[in-house]
Amino acid sequence: MDPATLVIVGLVIVTALTFDFTNGFHDTANAMATSIATGALKPKTAVIAAGTLNLVGAFLSVEVAKTISGGLINEQVVTIAPEFILAGLIGAIIWNLLTWLVGLPSSSSHALFGAVIIGAGVEGVNFAAVITKILVPALVSPIVAGLAAFCAVKLIFAVVKHMSEKQVESGFRHGQTVTACLVALSHGTNDAQKTMGIITLTLIAVGLQPSGSGPELWVVAVCGLAIAAGTYMGGWRVIRTLGKGLTEISTPQGFAAEAASATTILVSSHLGFALSTTQVCSGSIIGTGLGKKGNPVNWGVAGRMLIAWLVTFP
Repeated sequence: MDPATLVIVGLVIVTALTFDFTNGFHDTANAMATSIATGALKPKTAVIAAGTLNLVGAFLSVEVAKTISGGLINEQVVTIAPEFILAGLIGAIIWNLLTWLVGLPSSSSHALFGAVIIGAGVEGVNFAAVITKILVPALVSPIVAGLAAFCAVKLIFAVVKHMSEKQVESGFRHGQTVTACLVALSHGTNDAQKTMGIITLTLIAVGLQPSGSGPELWVVAVCGLAIAAGTYMGGWRVIRTLGKGLTEISTPQGFAAEAASATTILVSSHLGFALSTTQVCSGSIIGTGLGKKGNPVNWGVAGRMLIAWLVTFP
């Protein structure tokens, strides 16, 4: 490999880890916003737990990484050069920073996929994989999570209707500690893998790794550490939007939202679906707002989030 290519590969890896870091602080809200909003976890405790579990989750599965490194781009039509991947990463990082500045939950994943797919061109994209592994999950996952959270809230309040409000809040506050940690763990199994896939794709493109192979252990480790560090820094602007902006959340609602989100993300990671954890968690929160009478959803905030999601990919 010539020195120039080696430098570009190094830049791609550093930029990919930077993207992973911004993904972490942008998506802290996914795991911990509802727990912080209900008081189940103190903010500092929440981000430490989220960071640690994101790191653990990164080692649990590589199915999503394989989807990205060997399924989205038609390598027989387009040559994947490190410069091409670097440009996509820079675009995704800029979008992450812009949406974070305005406190708007958006999909880091879709920003990355959109940038890479535009770079590959229409003929270079495996649209069957994009549709089945990205677009369909993007549409279905927040609806599934929202419906699950809606049903869970209805069931919970039917079961606890004879209990005092203090008993309910106290019991579900402990339950939220567990479900929030599950969301953080599931986030690591899905989002950290996207950067693993990008780095692996780069290494395959320059011949440092055989085509079709999964991420090396050192790639898994550095990506897990990068997203964990970003998560620890905490995306407080986005946390405020998800924790309080969409709807007022009680501890039973927070428990239901987190349980629905974690289940949806973990199943999707197992199937290799590269979905947006932001969309899943937002769908769950809206579902809990709809599931409790007298708990209106702020559709203005939800509408702005929807616009951001629609704009992100292209």
